[in-house]
Amino acid sequence: MEKIRVTKEFTFETGHALYGYDGKCRNVHGHSYKLSVTVIGEPITDQDHVKLGMVIDFGDLKKIVKEEVVDPFDHATVFNKNSPHIELANELESRGHKVILAGYQPTSENMVLDFASKIKKRLPGNLSLHSLQLRETDTAYAEWYASDNA
Repeated sequence: MEKIRVTKEFTFETGHALYGYDGKCRNVHGHSYKLSVTVIGEPITDQDHVKLGMVIDFGDLKKIVKEEVVDPFDHATVFNKNSPHIELANELESRGHKVILAGYQPTSENMVLDFASKIKKRLPGNLSLHSLQLRETDTAYAEWYASDNA
């Protein structure tokens, strides 16, 4: 059977700050992120299966990505937990703000690595994560490909 790639796109709003960075992004700011998730697999051929012809139901892929990425990151502010931003994070949380303390500098590159790890763990065994593209702006994005990380 031939393999097919299936892609679903997501959007979410997230703030972050890059501690120690030498440009504007050292300041707390936000982005309207766009995440494209591509999985690869064979379409279901069982004539009695309710999802006949699908690699994955788009709704099932949406559920995984929403639970692992969109819901936690949407309207949250991400800080590197190993930086002095921890004080600001604690202050924001004490005032009811949604904060994520990541074990990494919250760049698009590191976020896409984090997302790939989380999504791969949730995919059914007959599917593989092919790629992710995380757009920070209309002109800037980071990509992750399984083939680059084999």
